[in-house]
Order: sequence, then C-alpha cells, then structure tokens
Amino acid sequence: MASKYTSKSEPYLFAGQSLHDDSESEVLDHLPAWNILVVDDEPEVHKVTQMALENMVISGRRLQFLNAYSGYEAKEILAKKPNIAVTLLDVVMESDDAGLKLVRTIREELQLKDIRIILRTGQPGYAPEERVVIDYDINDYVTKTELTRNRLLTTLCTAIRSYQQIKHINESRDFLQKLNVMNSTLIEQKSFVSFVRRLVLMSIDLFSARGPGVFLLNSSEQRDSVDKFYVEFSNDELYSFSGQLCREIIPTYDVGLIEKALQKKSSIIDRDRLILYIPSKSCVGILIIYDADSECIRNELVESFVSNMASDLDNSLLLKKVSDIAFLDEMTQMPNRSRFIQHLDDFVKPDSQMDTVMLLDIEHFSDINDGLGQEAGNNLLVGVAERLNRQFGDDAIICRVGADIFGLIGSGEKLHEYSVLAIFDQPFKVSNNQIPVNARLGICRKPDSSESGLTVIKHANIALNKAKKDSQSRFNVYRPEMEDETSWRLSMIRKLTDDFFESKLQVWYQPQVDIETEKVIGVEALLRWPNDDGGFISPLTFIPLAEYTGLIVDIGAWVLEQSCIEVNRLKKLGHGRLRVAVNVSMPQFKNGHFVDDVISVAKAYGIPPEDIELEITESVVMDDTHHVISALEKLRANGFTVAIDDFGTGFSSLSYLHKLPLNRLKVDREFIREIGEGGDGAIAETIVELGQKLGLEVIAEGIETKVQLEYIKKLGCDEAQGYYFAKPMPGYELERFLSELNANSETKDKAS
Repeated sequence: MASKYTSKSEPYLFAGQSLHDDSESEVLDHLPAWNILVVDDEPEVHKVTQMALENMVISGRRLQFLNAYSGYEAKEILAKKPNIAVTLLDVVMESDDAGLKLVRTIREELQLKDIRIILRTGQPGYAPEERVVIDYDINDYVTKTELTRNRLLTTLCTAIRSYQQIKHINESRDFLQKLNVMNSTLIEQKSFVSFVRRLVLMSIDLFSARGPGVFLLNSSEQRDSVDKFYVEFSNDELYSFSGQLCREIIPTYDVGLIEKALQKKSSIIDRDRLILYIPSKSCVGILIIYDADSECIRNELVESFVSNMASDLDNSLLLKKVSDIAFLDEMTQMPNRSRFIQHLDDFVKPDSQMDTVMLLDIEHFSDINDGLGQEAGNNLLVGVAERLNRQFGDDAIICRVGADIFGLIGSGEKLHEYSVLAIFDQPFKVSNNQIPVNARLGICRKPDSSESGLTVIKHANIALNKAKKDSQSRFNVYRPEMEDETSWRLSMIRKLTDDFFESKLQVWYQPQVDIETEKVIGVEALLRWPNDDGGFISPLTFIPLAEYTGLIVDIGAWVLEQSCIEVNRLKKLGHGRLRVAVNVSMPQFKNGHFVDDVISVAKAYGIPPEDIELEITESVVMDDTHHVISALEKLRANGFTVAIDDFGTGFSSLSYLHKLPLNRLKVDREFIREIGEGGDGAIAETIVELGQKLGLEVIAEGIETKVQLEYIKKLGCDEAQGYYFAKPMPGYELERFLSELNANSETKDKAS
C-alpha cells in the first residue's frame, strides 16, 4: 500500500544521525515536498518555471508547485494552503502594481512572515524601491530576461534555505516555550497517575500529533526487556486499561520498534510513529505518539524533550509521591490496583474464606466527565466509593482498579450482584445536579485450581466486557469458554492490524449498472482480507473489530484512496468516468478530519466529487444522527453523493429520511431474494416507490436472476448490482471485464 496510512519502512534513529539530510540528490521520502507558489499572468512562465525546477531536490525534499494567474488567485491559495516556502511573483499582472499589492497582503494582512518572496518582471522600470524590499522582507528581485536556469536555481535554493532557517528558529522557540510550560505543569502534579496523564496529553500537543499517545514504564532491573514494560496510561480506548503488559496490548509492529529503541537506547521515528526513549536512574519510560507532525520532530528538539522528561521522572519529590501512593488511590483513599492484585493472590489460596470477585464499571462515565467536567467526574467516583464502603466495607475488600472501575472481593453470601447494583438505584449528587448512574458487573467465582491474582482479574475483566456488550443483563459471570472468545478477538485484532500495515488487505470492486441500458456506470469498493488458506475472512467478522479498535478510520481512508487511484487508472485506459461507492462507518464520522480528508483525496487524484458516493447504513444514521447529518451536508455541499445502504432492514431511519442529504437508496438483497422465490417483492416495491416520491435514485443490490432484474425494472428502479451482472473482483479483473464489455458492445454495433 503506497499510502501515508500503511508505510512500514525502516525507522530513522535520532541518536548519532540527523533526521533531515542536506544532500541535494538524496530524497528523504518521510519529508514533505517544498511548496512553491508561482504567481504570473502568463501561462508560459508557469510551464517554463516548472520544467526548469521539477526534478530539483533541496535538503532531501522535492518541489511541489502551486499556480496562480492573478494576485486574487494567489491570495486565495495563500489563505488556505499552509507551509508555502517560496513564492515566485510577477510584479506586473492585472495591474502595474499587482505584485507589490500582493506582497503587502502577504506580510500585513495574512501575516505570513516565514514565506520567502522572489519578485520577477519583464519590465525593469517597475522595480520596487529599496525601502519596499527591506520593509517587506523581499528575498530577491530579478528581470525575466536575466533569469537563467542557473540563476533561478541559485535564487530558489537560497530562498528555501532562508525559509527553512526562519521556520526552524520559530518552531524551536515555540517548542521550547511549550516544553517549559509542560515541565512546570508536570512538577506541580500531586500523583503519579496525574503526572503520566499530563505527560501523554501535553506531549501529543507538543508534537502536534493527530493520533493518540501511550506511556509505558519499566522499573524492574531488566531495563532493556520489553516484557517488563507496563501500560501506565493512554488516551486511546484500545490501550486504556492501565497495568497491562506491553506485549498483551501493544500491536506487534510497535513492540518491534520499542525493542529497537531499547537496543539503541535512543528515540525512534517511524514515519507517523514517534517512540520516545526516556531513561532515568530508577526506571525507563517509553512514550509512543501516533501521527505526529514530522516538522516538529527534529533531533535537537527531541533530545531536549527527553532530557526534561527524564529529569522529571527522576525528581526526588515525584519518586517519593510514587512510593507513597504505591498501594493507595489518592482521590478515593481506597486501595489501588496493585493492592487489589495482592489481595487476589490471597483470594486464590485454599484457606481463603472469600469466594467472589467483582469488577464494577460505571456506565457512560466519560460522558459525565466531558459534559460536566473532570471535577464532577471525580466527585462521582468519590460518591460511588463512599456508597460501596458504607454498604460493603465491613464484609468485602473494595479497591479502585481503573479510571472508572472498582474491584470487590468477598463472600458470595454478602456480596451479591443485585445488592451491589442496588447502590445505583438512587441518583448521585454531582455539582449540585442529581445524576442517575448505572453500572455493569463482571464476576469471577473462586477457581478450583490455584491461579494467580492477575489471572483472576483477567477473568473478571472478560466477564465485565461481556456484560458491557449485553443489552439484556447488567452483570455476567466468567465461564472458561469466554476466555477462548476473548483470546480469539485479541488475536484477530492483532492480525488485522499487522496485515493492514503489511499491505495484505485488498480492495475489490463490484460493477453497478444502469437498468435501462445495462451499461456499467459505477462500482462499489469492497474490502477483502485474505486468510492463510487462500480464502477470505468475512467482513461481518473483521469490520466490527476494526470499528472497535478505531483502525477502521485508517482502513476507510486507505480504501477511499485506493478506489480513487483505480477509477483514475481506468479512466486513463479509456473506460470513461465511473462512480465509485465506498462504505463509511461511525468511527470515521467521529474523526474530526473526515470531511476534509475526503475532499483532499478527491482533489489529490483529480476525481470529480460527484463521482464519489459515500454509503452509510441505517445504524450509522441512528448512532449519532445530528453529527452524521452535519457531516453529510458538508460533503453534499462540496458535490459528493450519498447513499443509504441496506435500506429497509431496520426501518429505523424512516423518521429521519427526509432530513438526510441523500442522492440514492439501496434496496437490500434480502428483499430482492424474495422475488421469484415465493415472495411477492412487496417490500422492494415499497422502497422503490418511496425513493421515487422523495426524488431519490434507487439501486437494487443482490440481483442474481433475469426474473429479479425484470421485476425491479418494471418497478422503475434506476440501477442494480449483483452476481447477474458480475461478482466483486480485483482491479485488474475489473479492467478486463470492462474491456470485454466494450468489445462486445462494438461487435453488436457493427452487426446492427
């Protein structure tokens, strides 16, 4: 997969090696191109300039050209496009002073101080005054007649190096200012938990990262062993359960990067991953930051960061606090997870009178935190702790073992699931509000064989996860077969992650045809995951896993990119324009950059927005209706089309149908299957009629027989897809399929 989502090239080391090579010939692929804005009202000037410079490499980076043919166009580009290094600007364009006006706009109105300006003109009499050159920081002024290729190369090299130096100075200043604030904030933290949380969240901001962060700690004697690292904190749900071993939760590829960092005793950058190696006298910390801004990752900045963080970890007061709270949760004044595991080690002993372990999870705690603030969330945790202590303090061991998770150990006679859940019958007073709160329980009975405390908490956690997914019951009791299912899920998640980053996933395409002409007018992009037996793993199996982990965001972006590449390729081969439909899931909508990313990909590959169709299911609509509608309206406003997939399977979206910015309804295959198999196709007919009344096009999927095709054609259905026309196929087969269709069509035309 040649994509920013999937690169797995050899990482670059910080230690003893510059991240940014100054070679003029070597291209460093992990660095973005220099943005060069050419502003001239003569198209030939643009063409000649680009021809002269297109193969140039400066400081390991290629050049990317942006073109404007007037001062107005240039202003629009400058206002929207960040990180433009140099502008080659014609002085005389739509007016004699158009170029100088644009210079004033750049420096005064747009406040762009970093960009370097090179003025060019074919009329020497319009040269700017010396004062203007100085006041507006103009790098060079040349006449077009004296501007040889060598002069242009030299001028541009000088300007880019000047831009790079200015930008580095400004970025370094901003970085160090933020680092000082971060350092002061970390020193003020009163607990190790809050220290680590601040460390992760502030580091994400410091490195301008769009992805999450994970902090791992190894305080054992074996500092260079990845097996001794525990997850302390992450702002990503996949890693949010602190206290787990690194190998249990971190993807295999990232574990390999950690091992390299430990071996080299150095931080590592691997494209969008930053593995920060933070050694101190008492421990080693590893901070993983995903999707960091490569512009912020420079050797001297990373070294300064690591030095400061190592000092903080070694701070004697902080270490004393870590020791003081080793077995106590500071907020609730309850025993913490470490003490809970010690109690569980006693629990499994044969002479223990206790026989029941529970993990209690507060439902929607993050919503309370987000809606009412962290202080309100803290007050709720204290309130839950007080009720648990008041009700069960004499008969059970009660600990806080996670952010919103409490652990209980006791006798099943006095520690019954219904009595524990009963403490939530009355609302909690939080910030002068009466808040109704519910909880879920994972329960583990005393095992027959001797097991460790870690095993018991693992079993209780498996039962808790089951309870959280069960809409019928608020508690679940661990059974051995649950572990097999959990292990299978974790194994599948790891394999899916690894296979995605190792370019093993595939995008296949199923043609969509116009019913009247039976000509192919589009394709639906379908994700395929090959297994080791030569077959494919069902999307019904792996799509929920990808959504659960959030990996679907990267996968979805990659599918869209690959689809655009394929339809663009087919168009160049003479197959005309094809609409491509891609499926979108809820996590993608929740990604704040989703709409902008779709627009950017379409522009990058020259695909008209109307040729990209985004398919959503009814369940996505109902998950967060307002958020989804808002995103779809922005996409529709930019020309993209929207279809609702599997329409009719739930009818849950009928009340919102008129509000959705739709172009097309897709009749689910279940209703098509009824046609010709004893069913009357009444539901399909209803959906087609509904679409027509709403002014929407209707496409039927799952067409497998001539009877079904004729039936939906009679109903007035617009488009269809299914095995009757073609099965899903990889891109190379789609190319052959379209070529054969074209050949058959030409043969028929000649015959007629």
